[in-house]
Amino acid sequence: MNIMDFNVKKFAADAGTFLSRAVQFTEEKLGQAEKTELDAHLENLLSKAECTKHWTEKIMKQTEVVLQPNPNARMEDLVYEKLDRKAPSRLNNYEVLGQSMLDAGSEFGPGTAYGNALIKCGETQKRIGGAEQEFMQTSALNFLTPFRNFLEGDYKTISKERKLLQNKRLDLDAAKTKLKKARAAEARAAAEQELRVAQSEFDRQAEITRLLLEGVSSTHAHHLRCLNDFVEAQMTYYAQCYQYMTDLQKQLGSFPSSFSSNNNQPATTSVLNMSVPTVPASTSLTPVSSAVPSGFTELKGSTGTRVARVLYDYDAADSSELSLLADEDCISGNPARLCSLKSLSSSR
Repeated sequence: MNIMDFNVKKFAADAGTFLSRAVQFTEEKLGQAEKTELDAHLENLLSKAECTKHWTEKIMKQTEVVLQPNPNARMEDLVYEKLDRKAPSRLNNYEVLGQSMLDAGSEFGPGTAYGNALIKCGETQKRIGGAEQEFMQTSALNFLTPFRNFLEGDYKTISKERKLLQNKRLDLDAAKTKLKKARAAEARAAAEQELRVAQSEFDRQAEITRLLLEGVSSTHAHHLRCLNDFVEAQMTYYAQCYQYMTDLQKQLGSFPSSFSSNNNQPATTSVLNMSVPTVPASTSLTPVSSAVPSGFTELKGSTGTRVARVLYDYDAADSSELSLLADEDCISGNPARLCSLKSLSSSR
């Protein structure tokens, strides 16, 4: 029975305190009650802590986006983190690309130039993927974790003590208001005692809050070291990627130029551009190993016959040259074709 009476009294006292704070807060908002202002130093510390919290959250979120651009993957990692379970390992984009290149190279055959190049590119892409995985793990451990610890640890403690300080400040101002309204001597004595207790508790809470807020400077120093670690991790990652790509470029440069060129022509057709746009009438078309006009593309049929295809129209400057039309085919060593071309030139 005594325990029940104690609980009822405690509940009534708490309810009374809550009601007193609510009345004081409302009157302050309406401009009907005075408000005890915090000292300037404490206000500056509170502002600094709030600013630190804001930018820590923003930097942490953007870093997470950089380390894991896929929002679905980030959400999955967050769920596993909340469940206190380890997220399953997954291949990153570079590793997926590298594996695709390796599979394609094996399909085309390592003995072919294209297949060999695909395999080398695939191996390099997988190395880059491994470097990215290491970069992500290092950054998460040395950069994101300290930022998250501040938000979920130190700042939560600061917020809790700041809220207590706000409540003690409301109690103090309510006690001051109560003293002003007291008329009887006994009521004034009780109000003065209540004010002294409220003032003492407010000062004590203000000191606790101040000590916690001053620790934010140490947080800045710690985050600076974490930032240096993050930059160093980035430097290592990009240096590895540069080295991998430099090695790959050297390996690809060792392939024959006929395999490394990209001319968008079928592999069964050998394509050469020529350098001179005129064909003397007295000269037969030269074989592939000789100089050929730049206005032609030389084609080699299945029978070994060499054919020069005209790329653009050309008007003969005199009787020693041939006038040619685009897309005409000139068969090397075929006098009939050359004669017909010369007749065409004369008719023009």
